[in-house]
Amino acid sequence: MRATSARIASASCRQCRHLRQHTTARQLSTLPLDDNRIEADSNKYYPKMFEPLYLGEHIGSLPNRVIMGSMHTGLEGHSIPRLVLPLLNAQDDHTDLTEMAVYFAERAKGGCGLMVTGGISPNRQGWVGPFASKLSTETERDKHRVVTSMVHSIRIPTYSPDSPDGTEPGRICLQILHTGRYAYHPFAVSASATKSPISPFPAKALSTSDVKATIADFVTCAVLAKEAGYDGVEVMGSEGYLINQFLVPRTNQRTDEYGGDFANRMRFAVEIVEETRRACGKDFIIIFRLSMLDLVKDGSSWTEIKALAQALEDVGVTIINTGIGWHEARVPTIATSVPRGAFAFVTKKLRDEQIVEVPLCTTNRINAPTTIEALLADGSSDLVSMARPFLADPEIVSKSREGRADDINTCIACNQACLDHAFVGRTASCLVNPQACHETELFIEPGSVHEDKRLNIGVIGAGPAGMAFANTAATIGHNVTLFDRADQIGGQFNMAKRIPGKEEFHETIRYFSGQLNQRAKEGKLNIQLRTEMTYDEMDRRSNSDDIDRIDKWIVATGVDPRVPNIPGLDHPNVLSYIDVLRNKAKVGQKVAVIGAGGIGFDVSEYLLHYDDTDDRDKRPNEVDADQFLESWGVDRSNSDRGGLAKERIENPHREIILMQRKKGKLGAGLGKTTGWIHRSTLLRSKRVEMIPGVSYDKVDENGHLHVTIGSGKERQSRVIVVDNIILCAGQISNRTLEDEAKNAFGGLASKVFTIGGAYEAGELDAKRAIDMGTRLALRIKEDEIEPGDQGSLGADVGAEEKMFNILKGISG
Repeated sequence: MRATSARIASASCRQCRHLRQHTTARQLSTLPLDDNRIEADSNKYYPKMFEPLYLGEHIGSLPNRVIMGSMHTGLEGHSIPRLVLPLLNAQDDHTDLTEMAVYFAERAKGGCGLMVTGGISPNRQGWVGPFASKLSTETERDKHRVVTSMVHSIRIPTYSPDSPDGTEPGRICLQILHTGRYAYHPFAVSASATKSPISPFPAKALSTSDVKATIADFVTCAVLAKEAGYDGVEVMGSEGYLINQFLVPRTNQRTDEYGGDFANRMRFAVEIVEETRRACGKDFIIIFRLSMLDLVKDGSSWTEIKALAQALEDVGVTIINTGIGWHEARVPTIATSVPRGAFAFVTKKLRDEQIVEVPLCTTNRINAPTTIEALLADGSSDLVSMARPFLADPEIVSKSREGRADDINTCIACNQACLDHAFVGRTASCLVNPQACHETELFIEPGSVHEDKRLNIGVIGAGPAGMAFANTAATIGHNVTLFDRADQIGGQFNMAKRIPGKEEFHETIRYFSGQLNQRAKEGKLNIQLRTEMTYDEMDRRSNSDDIDRIDKWIVATGVDPRVPNIPGLDHPNVLSYIDVLRNKAKVGQKVAVIGAGGIGFDVSEYLLHYDDTDDRDKRPNEVDADQFLESWGVDRSNSDRGGLAKERIENPHREIILMQRKKGKLGAGLGKTTGWIHRSTLLRSKRVEMIPGVSYDKVDENGHLHVTIGSGKERQSRVIVVDNIILCAGQISNRTLEDEAKNAFGGLASKVFTIGGAYEAGELDAKRAIDMGTRLALRIKEDEIEPGDQGSLGADVGAEEKMFNILKGISG
């Protein structure tokens, strides 16, 4: 290994290397364009985004500056023995990678020039979960060829003068991911014997010979990837996985050649890249995901990060990608509450120091072409990596190229159908796009329904479920009329968008509004707002011979607030969450919130941040990134190890008492990967008291809440003196129209399908609502689909999810 401790001392000595005298004509094409000049052969909408990037004579050019980042989807296959599969009784065992191939092909068709697979382990110890995907044998190699061949068959438009036909082939890299102590199985290993807070299994320390064997496994995995047709690999060196665990004193207490000072701690990472380059040759892309901001105590220092970047360049890395935060970090890094591009500053910091020539890629919460263009234009990076936005819209790049940004289905960073699924072994999808990772199962082709199968369908309710059904049904050819009593579409999303950290819901409403209006212009959809639909009108239209005849009805009327049985709730101090979020009711300075589910947390956060004089909803691009970083204690200077600083909490507007009937932690049912953020936000404010095990006795004549807390000897009574009481005690399905149809004993009941919250009330579960609406729209024409079947149209349960559930039961 050529990198030594001298690297650290000399990190500031290599300046301005991008401006060397011997820069070639091709290399000049990668330099930023003059701000006052847009060349004729550049994109007129986003010139920086679609500027080609030359990666050298052996690799050629990327057609644009966007990489589809790695994310685990569950389509990567697994290593479950064939003898075990029948015992799991799984509907989908993912032994064939055709679904993965189609998934990536759709993103290549959508204009992404370089994609990275989900993490695939180089050996058994590195599995994400039990029998997760790995690449260590020729048999596993051969399964991947369907993926690479399908991607390579697609041509990506480019403005590069070196591409005579104006295109470049689709390219895809395989991410090599060894989880180390994050492994969710009992074979976990790490730099030292430690246990992560997010896995139930302690990790064993690798011996020196084991370390060298693991390096060899990385190299073997890369060689097999090349033989399978991959254009390169991404070596996962960040997010707290194995390589990252070797880099920092937090998890590396070794005393051999891979421990001690940083020259030794980085040896593992550098040798992996060095040996991979030697084995795979110069025509192979090697991306290294470098943790530039660990966000944990005893993480890497900035001097060490720079030294590693230089060492990686010396041994042949092609691109350095940015990693932000360990999975155990207590700072949000990819959730919707993170402002767009909030962490790009750290990539820019490294780029501004001009100590490496290789292209740098920035990441995290980048989901719109305007953000991409701004980051590239201000010199934050050479490339931008987006992962989840390609779930939300596989055509995000091509739509940007064509100036159709309003047609982009924007990722809202909710994590509900992607990351939350990954952590339980379930196939990923997307809340706003159920087709994601289910492309072979949910095929939405415009006009695909034959004329003799086209129905006249009435959809009642333009919330998430109703919007999804109406858009899908109209797209494939049905004649749809969409009714809603409100004056705008969106349903509960119009309340969600008001919550601090959920500003991205504006984008979902914008997208569906545009799509539905387009279907209306095409004559496929009739939108009737401010229209209250009744059973009598439904019955009339069902039996009409006129043009307004309806063949089938979709009831998507959502949910109503559950009103608990508490004496005195008619007091004017008592409000519902709808009064607060939709009707913008005035709220006092001290508030009691009844109910600590998702709505209770949302309302509490809203009341902490907004006062009654500020009723304008923020848009996603208006959220202050600097304020967010300061609030969560992120050190932009990266002067201390891990990049952590003292948190600075702004003075909240109110004092809140958040209560629930159940015993135990409040918010236990919140999202798996985001719930901790909501709890932390409230607790860090120092103005929210959380009380479990509450019985609500009454609201007195003064509007104060009388409660009993605990039970038995711990039981105590308390009068909570507040200005307002907000009811967030759950929801009940609004099934009035379905019930009336059933009770009438006529033929209408057989034509009524209830979906979304009206079918099953939950914590405003838009994921289930949009998925159900989309799936039912695709099958509503089938005679065998009857009312009640809509609840069984969900995705199949895969073998990986079954294995996760088994291991969860074993580990307790």
